[in-house]
Amino acid sequence: MLRACGVWVALALSGAPLFAQADLTGIWSPVFNEDQPERIPGPALVDYLGLPINEAARQWALSWDPDRLTLQEHQCQVHTAAYIYRGPLLLRIWEERDPQTQELAAIRNYISNYEQNRTIWMDARPHPPDYSAHTWMGFSTGRWDGNILTVTTTHIKQGWHRRNGIPSSDEITLTEHFIRHGDRLTHVTVVTDPIYLSEPLIKSQDFTLNIEETGLGGGLGGNWLYPCEYVDETPGRPKTDVPSYSPGENPFVREFADRNGIPVDAVLGGPETMYPEYREKLWGLMKK
Repeated sequence: MLRACGVWVALALSGAPLFAQADLTGIWSPVFNEDQPERIPGPALVDYLGLPINEAARQWALSWDPDRLTLQEHQCQVHTAAYIYRGPLLLRIWEERDPQTQELAAIRNYISNYEQNRTIWMDARPHPPDYSAHTWMGFSTGRWDGNILTVTTTHIKQGWHRRNGIPSSDEITLTEHFIRHGDRLTHVTVVTDPIYLSEPLIKSQDFTLNIEETGLGGGLGGNWLYPCEYVDETPGRPKTDVPSYSPGENPFVREFADRNGIPVDAVLGGPETMYPEYREKLWGLMKK
């Protein structure tokens, strides 16, 4: 007995994981108390306030015409792993374990929005080379920090930091923290983007455990499928036509700013707009 206790203490002191620190398995539904206007009806045009974007991202966004989404190649375009968890969805999480050793090999996610399957490898495998294929969900590896699942994802396709034209590049690195408290799951994301962001972009969202597998509309059975089909939304438009605005021609530059009494310099975003100290500068701009 003393020998067995000694082995147990040695393992504990060595930091070797004796079991998974948290159980994230189950069906989870999003809670939209946080950032509801951005996540459900969608952000206003030319509202980049609070985003650490650089000039390249701002120019891209100001040239973006929402009619671009009517192009067939964009109608069913998937939100990337760095963005998709903020939308209306059902999330199923389960584990995959080695059948012989029962060691945790991977944590799997199925996301009903766009029917995305995601694998978070837990076996310490390396990330592939930079030139490897990029996908909507990217390549993910995870580790336990206490009872927090920390995930690092690379090889993500180009997508959006905000779905009003702010682009994310295919060189982003996504770091996530999944934190469970009873029937609540907090998901924190940290995105670094060397192409379009001047500083890391941090977001968070909550989920609640869905015991009855209730769909977003309240009915049993859930909404697990996303039957998106391409259609011709603008008959007669030349196939070579890509809706966009030339520099200085975006007609919505002042719409959000004027509606909310905010200077245009503020709604154009940038890292400075992320911090409380910007309020002092904002008051100065409003007095002009």
